[in-house]
Amino acid sequence: MTHPFGAETSAEEAAAGIDLSDKTIVITGASAGLGVETARVLASRGARIVSVVRDEAKGRAAAEAILKSVPKARIEFAVLDLFDLDSVRRGADDIANRFPKIDRLINNAGVMACPLGRTKEGLDTQLGTNHLGHFVLTAHVMENILAGAPARIVNLSSGGHRMSPMRFDDPLFEKEDYSKFVAYGQAKTANILFSVGLDERFKDRGVRSVAVHPGAIHTELGRHMSGEDVKNLLKGRPQAEPMKFKEITQGAATTVWAATTSEFDDRGGVYCEDCGVAPVIESSDMSEGVMSWALDKEAANKLWVLSEEWSGQKFPS
Repeated sequence: MTHPFGAETSAEEAAAGIDLSDKTIVITGASAGLGVETARVLASRGARIVSVVRDEAKGRAAAEAILKSVPKARIEFAVLDLFDLDSVRRGADDIANRFPKIDRLINNAGVMACPLGRTKEGLDTQLGTNHLGHFVLTAHVMENILAGAPARIVNLSSGGHRMSPMRFDDPLFEKEDYSKFVAYGQAKTANILFSVGLDERFKDRGVRSVAVHPGAIHTELGRHMSGEDVKNLLKGRPQAEPMKFKEITQGAATTVWAATTSEFDDRGGVYCEDCGVAPVIESSDMSEGVMSWALDKEAANKLWVLSEEWSGQKFPS
């Protein structure tokens, strides 16, 4: 299916003409950056937004800003910390109890290039927060998503997945020294593999799943990165032209597009960038596209089993 969208498309353009008035959309990390813009635009199309935040006061401040732009926005809240699986379970159960039918789950929240920290399960902060927290959240609300079928799950990944495949020999950095960029790459690869695993398991029951790369945007996500970190990242870029940063409304566009396009009514398990499905690539030297390691079904199954072991969490059969 062809469409006129691309790297410069705004989230509002991606959602133009779409009626979401009967949809309930759950969005993690909806208190800052891309999450706020995603929530604002989807609310402007009539959706009821469930804003999942770690800090309720910050979430409410973001909602007030949205209401200035979209006075009729319907926004409700759930509080949980993706780093803490006990908090995830409590918050997810609250969501499941309050919203019997979920039409879209957008796993948007994340951390980037942070110093080494460990979850209770022993995962580094990035793999624990970006992947395992969302794995447990999704499992706890999966029955509600199935009740909303045809439904969709959108997982935020990044072009940073090219920095590392899943390190199945040492996923927790127990043998090798921790690298915040390798850890970020692994976590973002995990987001894509999770999408592949979800789509494979639930597509026959009306739930499709895709991964999204929003593009390079200046948001709070980069708060752990020093100027030197940014220079080193840019130095390693293979393409001749400099990195192009998007405005936040452009950065939210691919998420909004993936959540609303009819293209994924009968397709999933893909990685999207610039409001389209990205090509599969074999070299991390390429500036666009998705590494084949991130779409590998065997790796997706292996990660799924590990995620169940780490969390003790099972999805509904």
